[in-house]
Amino acid sequence: MRLLWHQKLSYRTTPGDEVEDMFILLNEVKKQIPSITAVSSGAIASDYQRLRVESVCSRLGLVSLAYLWKQDQSFLLQEMITNGIVAITVKVAAMGLDPAKHLGKEIAFLKPYLHKLKDLYGINVCGEGGEYETLTLDCPLFHNARITVDESQVVLHSSDSIAPVGVLHPLKFHLERKAKSNSISGNDKSNDLCLENISSVFEVQGENPLECKAPCESVPEASDLVEVSSHRLHLSKTEKDDTFSICCWLQDPSEPSAGLQEDLKLILRQIELQLQGCGFGWEHVLYIHLYISDMNQFNLANETYVRFITQDKCPNGVPSRSTIELPLIQAGLGGAYIEVLVANDQSKRVLHVQSISCWAPSCIGPYSQATLHKEILHMAGQLGLNPPTMTLCGGGPTAELEQALQNCEAVAKCFNCSISTSAIIFVVYCSTNISSDERPKIHDKLDSFLKQIKLSHLDEGRKPKVLDPIFLYVLVPDLPKGALVEVKPILYVPETSETTEETLNDLSGVMAPSYFGFQPADWHDSCIQKFVIHGKICAVVLSITSAVALKICSDSMNADWSNGNHHNYLTAGQMKRISRFCIYVLDKIIMENGFSWKDTMSLRFYYPPNLLVPLETLSLLFTDAFKELDQMSGSAKVGGKSIFNVVPVLGAGKYAACTEDIITCELFARKS
Repeated sequence: MRLLWHQKLSYRTTPGDEVEDMFILLNEVKKQIPSITAVSSGAIASDYQRLRVESVCSRLGLVSLAYLWKQDQSFLLQEMITNGIVAITVKVAAMGLDPAKHLGKEIAFLKPYLHKLKDLYGINVCGEGGEYETLTLDCPLFHNARITVDESQVVLHSSDSIAPVGVLHPLKFHLERKAKSNSISGNDKSNDLCLENISSVFEVQGENPLECKAPCESVPEASDLVEVSSHRLHLSKTEKDDTFSICCWLQDPSEPSAGLQEDLKLILRQIELQLQGCGFGWEHVLYIHLYISDMNQFNLANETYVRFITQDKCPNGVPSRSTIELPLIQAGLGGAYIEVLVANDQSKRVLHVQSISCWAPSCIGPYSQATLHKEILHMAGQLGLNPPTMTLCGGGPTAELEQALQNCEAVAKCFNCSISTSAIIFVVYCSTNISSDERPKIHDKLDSFLKQIKLSHLDEGRKPKVLDPIFLYVLVPDLPKGALVEVKPILYVPETSETTEETLNDLSGVMAPSYFGFQPADWHDSCIQKFVIHGKICAVVLSITSAVALKICSDSMNADWSNGNHHNYLTAGQMKRISRFCIYVLDKIIMENGFSWKDTMSLRFYYPPNLLVPLETLSLLFTDAFKELDQMSGSAKVGGKSIFNVVPVLGAGKYAACTEDIITCELFARKS
């Protein structure tokens, strides 16, 4: 299925447009019937229609329902027929449809022919592309009578020899009463449910005001915000020219947090100022990691978030987002911590479906399901939500994980790819509410799910090239909606299909020299996961477990560390050596695969606060390591600037069952 990109179809308020007529009508409906909270539309594949309905709903505070969205059209056509929808064609406008032959025919009669045209010309069998329009004469909602057309006239709008356009004008009709006992195709139960809900039909009349505007809140200016001392505010920024990360957090245990909302305002405003300083705005942001100290305050955080990031500010699509609770207060930070991924152009392609449907979870707020930029698909964090109900599925962490992966796959399909074949990395956030005996099952479920999708591709006769992704599990205090898992994949979506086996392999270049006194060793590979597409992408996860730390600092650590006994905490000297080892290994991988530090899009160092090493100390250790590397080799070339984020988590590791890394490094680099 071809994806229709957001920037070509998005709607902006346009006086005189037919969309504004719908806005006026629904605004009047809300006034006269305050209990109305949602609008249902029949969009199946039309982004044009869906985006306009969603725009109106967003402006009026209504929920858009689109339960037919992304459904298989052959299935839907049969469902309509089976459930007693009697509809006739009143317009035809497609190759193979003849006004003289096919107008006024029931869809049940035309079904075999429509499928034939689909095979021949690729038409939409439900007429979603405007191939035909219908008039419903009878359906389960017509409780008392059905429509009978007595006389009609065919009007030819175009006599084109390939795809003539004709319209059927009903001239006379009457209502034919239905017997009370009438039932539809044995679906008595569903039919009765329909009848229970159509007891009231409202007629809305109004004066049609010339202009209706939905209320909107203004974004606070700098003068509206609480003063913050510069030593509390911390910023980092990667040095890549075309795609870079900006991170901001507050730190100073001696100055208590003003609360999550105030902290978030300060941070969002600072990031906004940083963007402006680069000549950019929120429309240039691809992805946002929103870290908060208390998930119980998610709604308050979201209220603040939506005051800064709006659809009006992002006409080409709002950023994708992942929201996670982290132990920020325990780490001596403020109540909020944000990382944004920024592009210096407007070539991003955004998938933002706000309607509730059976397809995948909706994103009603100003954050999108996925953003594609320069062959990298950044997907929003997916929970185990059942799309039509937007509630977490039952069954525990593995059931939630399976549903989250299904949601990821539904999003990936819109970009003609699959999480089973195109994934670069899976970051899986695991809540501490998962019991220890359930954690080992999580990776097994992820592995089996991906294998199952690969087999389904083979059954369909497809043999796509399969990438070998990285897996990173992060243990966190809580997730949105009390979810047990959240999955955040990053996918490689090439513009052409010319990726070769050689391209997917690690093509090592010149052997990188050794620094900080470290020498290559076979055991280094045991702590490294890497993904390299030569000349394009280099992703690395480096896990420093207690056993690895013991090898790094063998001259100053006792054997208890190899058994995970952290009662003997790391000394400043040991932490310094570990930080140098991390930079040494990352530099080695980057250089040997033909990349440089200037190619870095994001670099995160995850650590548990129970190490009792302050975040500020860790940050200084890594900053000094980069300075030393630059002095020794000149390869870093970061000029003493912080190009990384230090992220406090409860744990991290290569497996859900073992998230006890001392330090976990996650690097993502891309060639321009």
